Amino acid sequence: MRQIRIVLFSVIMSIFVLGYFQSLSQAQELFDHDKILELTLTGNANELIKDRGDDPQYHALKLSYKDEKTGLIELPVEIKVRGHFRKLKQNCSYPPFLLNFSKEETKNSIFQGQDKIKLVTPCKDEKYVLREYLVYKLYNQLTPKSFRVRLVKFDLQSAETKFKDIEPLYGILIEDEDQMAKRNNAVSVGGKIVRPQQTLEADFLNMAVFEYLIGNTDWSVQYLQNVKLIAADSLSVPSTVAYDFDHAGIVGAPYARPASELLLSSTRERRYRGYCIDEMNQFEAVLSRYIQYKDDLYKVYTESPLIDEGYRKSTVKY
Repeated sequence: MRQIRIVLFSVIMSIFVLGYFQSLSQAQELFDHDKILELTLTGNANELIKDRGDDPQYHALKLSYKDEKTGLIELPVEIKVRGHFRKLKQNCSYPPFLLNFSKEETKNSIFQGQDKIKLVTPCKDEKYVLREYLVYKLYNQLTPKSFRVRLVKFDLQSAETKFKDIEPLYGILIEDEDQMAKRNNAVSVGGKIVRPQQTLEADFLNMAVFEYLIGNTDWSVQYLQNVKLIAADSLSVPSTVAYDFDHAGIVGAPYARPASELLLSSTRERRYRGYCIDEMNQFEAVLSRYIQYKDDLYKVYTESPLIDEGYRKSTVKY
């Protein structure tokens, strides 16, 4: 009898472990590929896009995509408007969205294991979405402590005449914060207010130099502005992770302006926003890393089919 129990326990554990890793694999699959994911969002898109107030509500829509093996996959999803600057109608034609999935409904789909995912939409022109997407891919080259992204083309289908003739739009799905932290054997410490000097120096300097490289001044550690904090646990020194790069000079969005306090003429003008360091040799490890990855960083642009030749050349020069 004891041997039977042992055998049964082994079988049950094998099934559990296999199921766990299959689930984990499917959860990771969404951000494991660079192929553009084509999505259709069906529902009352007009009500969704108009809901840009201080307390936007979730709207029930249906998300569908074609799976190469099983055909059409349809999932219920709740979506609401999110963001600050890009949420405002006077700033952007389309607000960014937050997609809220039911984990039970996403089983055996590319969204298995996902809960809430941000969707970046075109503000003024799709080309700026593509440029911001490449900035995320640039950051991924330098550190795993960065958000993974998936480029999508989403089609808004609605009974309203307003959306009937709109072509599919480019968008960016952004990895969930907790999943990004878990991938780095860490947890999110989002509510923790710290000064830059209280974060891991190597990770901060890597991030600060990256923001300088792309010409981005729209960030702050103290105010958790476009910066997330992750750490091994709630008591450990946190690492900084940058996101939201549409105001970077390398993107060149027409609505982007540097803060007036910085006295900069445009976002193309760089300003280093890290804390003061007396000895420049503290940057040696970070700069050596950039030199090491120089060819890979250039390839993000020189080998991308998503941008035109003029932007490719000007960006490499920048």
